[in-house]
Amino acid sequence: MKKIAVIGSINMDMTATADRIPQKGETISATSIAYVPGGKGANQAVAAARLGGDVTMFGCVGTDPFGKELIANLKNNGICTDYIDELPGQSSGLAMIVVAENDNVITVIPGANQYVTKEYVDRYKEEILQADIVLMQNEIPAETIRYAAEMLHKAGKTVIYNPAPAQTADSDLVAYSTYLTPNEHEARIVLADPDSPLEALMKQYDGKLIITLGSKGAAAAKDGQIVRIPARKARVVDTTGAGDTMNGAFAYALSVDMAFEEALHFANAAAALSIEKAGAQTGMPSREAVQAKLAE
Repeated sequence: MKKIAVIGSINMDMTATADRIPQKGETISATSIAYVPGGKGANQAVAAARLGGDVTMFGCVGTDPFGKELIANLKNNGICTDYIDELPGQSSGLAMIVVAENDNVITVIPGANQYVTKEYVDRYKEEILQADIVLMQNEIPAETIRYAAEMLHKAGKTVIYNPAPAQTADSDLVAYSTYLTPNEHEARIVLADPDSPLEALMKQYDGKLIITLGSKGAAAAKDGQIVRIPARKARVVDTTGAGDTMNGAFAYALSVDMAFEEALHFANAAAALSIEKAGAQTGMPSREAVQAKLAE
C-alpha cells in the first residue's frame, strides 16, 4: 500500500440545521446546532484513513480548546498527527455551515490554517516526501499549494489537487498536479475558461481533470474518451463532505493500485454513502461498506 499525505485545513465545523437556506439579509431559526471536526484537508484525510489508507496529516491548529479536540479526532481515525503544529495565541480554523433543503452554505474562517506556509512545508519536507500520494485543497495559502505541488512533482509524487473553494490556478500548478478534481462550477474558475464545453475541457486535460457533477456523478477523459461515472442511489441527509469523501477515497483507491476508472467508481460509491448521514466526517464509509455498495 502506498503512503498518503494530506497538506491542508483542519477546522471545527459549526453546523446549523434549518428548514431552508436563508436569503441575503434574512434571519431564520435553526432547528439544531452541532460542533463536528472538519476542514477540507482533515476531511479528506479521514475519508482515506477510514477506508484503510496509510495517512499522515500536515497542517496547523490553534491552542484554543478546539485544537486538541481536532488532533484527537484525527488520531482516533488512525491518522498520523506528528507534524501538525499547534500555534500559541492562534485560533483553530472554523467553518459555519447551514444545512437545509438537501444542500448547504458554508463560511470558512481560516485561523491557524493560514500558517501552513512555504516555511512550514520546508520544515517537514523530508516527512512529506515519504508519501507517494499527496492531497491538497484551497483552504491553505495559494503560494503554499503551488510551492508544495512543484516540490512533489519534481520528486515524482502523485499530486491530487482539489481546487475548492475555487480560485484561478496558474498553468504551472495545473501542470504540477497529477489530478485536478473540481466540480463543474470550480472547473471553469480554476481553468479560467467559462465557455468551453465540459467535454472539451476534459479532453484538453485528458487523464488529469476529474469533474464531480453532484447528482450526476463524475466524469473525466481517458485516452481521448469521456468516462462517465453515474451517481449511485442514496438517501440524501447532508451533502457536506461528499466531495472530500470522493477525493479521499480516490487517493485510497490509487494507493492500493486500482486503475483510473475503477478508482473513480470506488470514490463515487464512497461519496454516495457519505451523504446518508449528517456531518462531513460522520458519514464517511469503511472499505467494506463501499465494496457492498459497489456490489449492489
